[in-house]
Amino acid sequence: MEMRLQKFLSQAGVASRRHAEELIVAGRVWVNGRPATELGSKVHPERDKVMVDGRRVTPLAHRYIVLCKPKGYVTTRHDPEGRATVMDLLGDRAAGLYPVGRLDFNTDGVLILTNDGELANALMHPSGGVTKTYHAKLHGELPADAIARLREGVVLDDGERTRPAEVMLVASTGAHTWLQITIRQGLNRQIHRMAEAVGHSVLKLSRVAYGPISSEGLRPGQWRDLSAEEVTALRRVAGGKAIEETDGDPEPPARSRGKNAPKQA
Repeated sequence: MEMRLQKFLSQAGVASRRHAEELIVAGRVWVNGRPATELGSKVHPERDKVMVDGRRVTPLAHRYIVLCKPKGYVTTRHDPEGRATVMDLLGDRAAGLYPVGRLDFNTDGVLILTNDGELANALMHPSGGVTKTYHAKLHGELPADAIARLREGVVLDDGERTRPAEVMLVASTGAHTWLQITIRQGLNRQIHRMAEAVGHSVLKLSRVAYGPISSEGLRPGQWRDLSAEEVTALRRVAGGKAIEETDGDPEPPARSRGKNAPKQA
């Protein structure tokens, strides 16, 4: 099946879709012995010979991983400030993978990584409304009306109003309040800013689920491959396009997940 050249390069782990386009325009990509400088170019992964800077590019099987991100790691492949990234936790397994969305430096919990660009884009698209569930520890005691405001949507510091959210009171000591919050947006530091909008600050934040995927059984820094059933569930919540364009079956769970993996029962 033919696909756009930049999509092929992205799925092969060469670069993100945007960077792949820059490589094409710069004349660094050759197809069957000729430079391919048009972004509309298409290739057949099994028949065409694609080279980048003189090196052959071969397609990678789709891979899907859930990582329990610890605090103190940035959610990116490379950090210009030299900080530890989530890719450092995966070791050799990181090749070609990209994080789906971001978690703040001091936020821990569920992070999905894949080289399936179509699914990643569908999951992150604002129109998709894929749910993200967090456990948040807030300073002080939240009155019932503040929780109701969070559920209905609040106006953030930039004037944008959040969509309705599912908010459940887990516990309250007077000094602190624990909430479970499920949102369908991915605004920058959204949970922190929602709390600030009702006069409170977030002291600790963990993402416990991304759509149907949780990190149950994983300690911070550990990861595992998603099962075929979990990938299907992700495609379902991502929408029809991501379900239709599977581009092959997902890679089966790895037999060995290295030193970061939880022991099997």
